[in-house]
Amino acid sequence: MLESLFRNITGRVPDQRTELSASGSNRRYFRLTAEGHSLIGVEGTSIEENRAFMAMSAHFASKGLPVPKVLARSADDRYYLQEDLGNTLLFDYIAEGRKTGVFHETEKDMLRETMRLLPQIQVKGAQDFDFSVCYPQPEFNDRSVFWDLNYFKYSFLKASGLDFQEDRLEDDFQRLAEILLRTHTGTFMYRDFQSRNVMICDDKPYFIDFQGGRKGPLYYDVASFLWQAKAKYSDELREELLSVYLESLAATLAETTGDENVDQSPARNALLQVAQPANFRQQLRHFVLFRTLQVLGAYGFRGYFEKKPHFLQSFPY
Repeated sequence: MLESLFRNITGRVPDQRTELSASGSNRRYFRLTAEGHSLIGVEGTSIEENRAFMAMSAHFASKGLPVPKVLARSADDRYYLQEDLGNTLLFDYIAEGRKTGVFHETEKDMLRETMRLLPQIQVKGAQDFDFSVCYPQPEFNDRSVFWDLNYFKYSFLKASGLDFQEDRLEDDFQRLAEILLRTHTGTFMYRDFQSRNVMICDDKPYFIDFQGGRKGPLYYDVASFLWQAKAKYSDELREELLSVYLESLAATLAETTGDENVDQSPARNALLQVAQPANFRQQLRHFVLFRTLQVLGAYGFRGYFEKKPHFLQSFPY
């Protein structure tokens, strides 16, 4: 099917088809090439997830945001072709800094640019977007929170054999959920925003793998990126990148003020309050904790249950 889509788009039969690493994903990715053409083919068994990605990609591209465009799709939406952004993940681009703990200026520049772009997809990406297409849920809510907290409990805590008092843990879960859900900003939450989901093409960052996104708070993506387990950002660099993000968020909100397409509901007012640096930092720490628990749950599932050693080796980070 991918070869057929490729031929329909380019008029050529692909002369090479190379399967690419999908990391923790259940989707399969292929690079299809013919003379003068190179596209990425995707096979995803979750049709709803595929449709979420394609809808988001089309919407973000219409807003001028840096994402891969979907160029063709099968009738059943199981297969699709998207732009080929090359082979360089931001995670690999900053490999020297991650290895040594000292990030060169070129690495820092790309990290800064990535953080400048994040508010664009969160705020502009949410404008006029139909969140009902999101999968598995249209909005970050109490169910989303407890899914992730229970992921941590059952896939990490219980699987690791660590001793804990379950009733007291559940009390903490309830309190944490109330804190996480106290602000509604009407923005797009990428959910898995980290350096493996940013590609560098023509010296610019492009966002990929946002199919798990939904309406939700800004903090989650910032926590996901700046506290990524293996990124090894120093406290100083993390603070600098957070400052860059907050400056860009303020500028993005200023750009959209007065736009008749921008929601002027209480969510907009909440967003303006959230963007105040002191307010943002206060709430961010709770999302750092929450994201850390979620990642431990995900690593536990991939490691303990799917027997993938890479994820078990990531626990110490």
